[in-house]
Amino acid sequence: MQTIASTRTRSGLRVTAELDTRSYPLGVCISPEQLRSLPIEAHAQHGSWNYTIHSAGFPTSSGVGVAADDRDRVRSQTLTMLADERLTGMSHAHLTELTERLAPAQAARAEQRCFEQRGGRRRRAPGAGARALLSDAAAVLITIIYLRQVCSQRLLSEMLQINPASIGNAIAETRALLEDNAHRIAPTAIRFTTAADLRNYLADDRPVRVPSRLPEALSDPALTGMSRQALNELIERLAMRQAALVERRRFARRGGHRLPGARGGIFRQKITDAERILVTVLHLRQLCTRATLAELFQVSPRTIGNALLDIRPLLEQDGFATTPAPTRYRNASAVLAAI
Repeated sequence: MQTIASTRTRSGLRVTAELDTRSYPLGVCISPEQLRSLPIEAHAQHGSWNYTIHSAGFPTSSGVGVAADDRDRVRSQTLTMLADERLTGMSHAHLTELTERLAPAQAARAEQRCFEQRGGRRRRAPGAGARALLSDAAAVLITIIYLRQVCSQRLLSEMLQINPASIGNAIAETRALLEDNAHRIAPTAIRFTTAADLRNYLADDRPVRVPSRLPEALSDPALTGMSRQALNELIERLAMRQAALVERRRFARRGGHRLPGARGGIFRQKITDAERILVTVLHLRQLCTRATLAELFQVSPRTIGNALLDIRPLLEQDGFATTPAPTRYRNASAVLAAI
């Protein structure tokens, strides 16, 4: 600071500097909306490099302000909104129970991480350091939202005003804890690319496409040759192996581990993991052709073929066996008529 304060120029420039002892939390993200709200005046020469930020007219309230209290308030409101049962797929009681179950493991991981960063034991009392932008409960919530593929990490970063790297790290750690506890989060068919669309959906301002009930209809025991409960149990058993298979494939494509926060968007699956298993069961039953399955699920035959290549080995490892269906349907209309 003394070096800055002693700066002089021949033309008469004098610099003053003083220590700012206020708290500035790490990981705060400035959204494009906030940046546009700043009173910035670009200069005529290279305005993107040379500009003046005016102090007058700076927003200090409402959702676009940058005051710490405003950020905390907006973040709290956003987390409350994201905890809606329509987004999490679970009741508030179930979400609370899951959060409490993961809390000890979260605390242990956080302490281990701090120990490694410090290079030794704690020198200050617990809670004396900087306050985390995301609580353990909030980390569980955003991980559930992300794994359900409701929105991207980038959108979560924008809504919570936390940088993508912090969001990515929180999701990566919490996702590992969920896997350790064998807790599977099923994706939903509803996707949002903007905060406005998500808020409109929760407010019922706009109609949202309801997920197709076709998979439920095709899960009829008369078609699958097994009860719905047995099919659901099969899907649960294969869930972790499916996830491992996908991650191995992505690891090979990347040539290494995923960087924290690197996956800013969500590439929506054409058919879900559960639907892939259902497709394979129906195909093994010789219920219809691949082309008919593609027509039913409104995807390409290649997508159906890829699903069969992935799931058939998993079913064989699980010891799954089935018998051919008594009727083979020639097209999608015939299958639907039989339901």
